[in-house]
Amino acid sequence: VDPVALERHGAVSTEVAAQMARGVLERTGADDAIALTGIAGPGGGSAAKPVGTVCWAVARRGAGSDVDQVQVSSSSTVFPGDREAVRVRSGQAALRELYLQLGAKP
Repeated sequence: VDPVALERHGAVSTEVAAQMARGVLERTGADDAIALTGIAGPGGGSAAKPVGTVCWAVARRGAGSDVDQVQVSSSSTVFPGDREAVRVRSGQAALRELYLQLGAKP
């Protein structure tokens, strides 16, 4: 992740999540990647980014496409609940986004 993005947006941001997902594709050769970053708690939140704030990104490339032709979608939300609930809900949300991008119908 670009240090400038961390400084400008913070570790918990859609920009950083998108860079993380793209980085997975660059480093692994995978066709699809998910990245999550967040504040699961119980501490660490702020007024701007309360506990439960999670950002995720899905990066995908078409068959045979290089990393320059990657599509990245990212999102952010605040999930309620304790640390475990936030972790489970954020993982489910990111997997659902990948599922939908793969062409599945909800």
